[in-house]
Amino acid sequence: MKYTTLPNTDLKVSKICLGTMTWGNQNTEADGHDQMDLALEKGVNFFDTAELYAVPATPEAYGSTEKIIGSWFKKTGNRDKVVLASKIAGAGAYTEHIRKDGFSKRALIEALEGSLKRLQTDYIDLYQLHWPERGVNCFGLRDYPFQTATKEAENHLEILETLNGFVKEGKIKHIGLSNETPWGTMKYLQTAKQHNLPRMSTIQNSYSLIHRAYEYGMSEVSMRENIGLLVYSPLAQGVLSGKYLNGKTPEGARGTLFPRFTARYMSEGSLKAVTEYQKIAKAHNLTLTQMSLAFINQLPFVTSTIIGATNTIQLKENIDSININLSEAVLKEIEAVHKMIPNPAP
Repeated sequence: MKYTTLPNTDLKVSKICLGTMTWGNQNTEADGHDQMDLALEKGVNFFDTAELYAVPATPEAYGSTEKIIGSWFKKTGNRDKVVLASKIAGAGAYTEHIRKDGFSKRALIEALEGSLKRLQTDYIDLYQLHWPERGVNCFGLRDYPFQTATKEAENHLEILETLNGFVKEGKIKHIGLSNETPWGTMKYLQTAKQHNLPRMSTIQNSYSLIHRAYEYGMSEVSMRENIGLLVYSPLAQGVLSGKYLNGKTPEGARGTLFPRFTARYMSEGSLKAVTEYQKIAKAHNLTLTQMSLAFINQLPFVTSTIIGATNTIQLKENIDSININLSEAVLKEIEAVHKMIPNPAP
């Protein structure tokens, strides 16, 4: 395994982060425990979860993933071996079963206390805001929705002051963003500097070979402001494994069970690009999964790549991608496809 530190902290984290959002829906508690055992054995010390999980988000699934992680901590005593990240859910139609007041002080307190209880821990190493309240282009929306975006933005000062209170209490160590834009990220950084409040350390956004929009503006913010990207959906919900090509619908796969999750990655352009990337991988004796993850692992603005799996075979392949270094020839061929079919997935 390779390691780095969360920006502006002394926390050492693995360059591969274990994603957990299927535990409690596609995966059982036993599956989750097996995956955490394997990940830790292979040097992965960074786990990411959220109060929202498992997905799809339902009242029945709410908090189930955190409970599985908590039961593993209790069983193994491994809490001190893990850098743990979780998130408070943002406002939205499909999270009204959780709460309706976004990132208010009351909501932040309720969310954190609930997560700590389910996780059976006294603290969370990295606490993140799952998505902005104000309505931005994330979750498959390519362009900024200026026609419908709310005029009022988040109360950045109140949010940071509340999070600072948690830090002082020892309930969280560091804070981060998720699904944010350059403006939102800079606003948090600016507010923190002006009021001497905790600084956002990371941002968790989607990135993959068929969705590289992070490079438009956020990559510069990451590198100049030292806020590390935690990549989610690096395999485009499994599309970049190649398993959905030629109309295939593998039994038990996420795209088969919940097609709305993969829909954004299944356009004609996306599938054409995936086909081209698969040709490159085969020509260089790589699997498409290995190449897709290895490409992300080597990017200078990426702190860690969040990988999820529904079985340990997939998980092992994903983790082992950290040992693959892509040659200049492979990188050149990848860029040629990107130039021909740039960002086909929103």
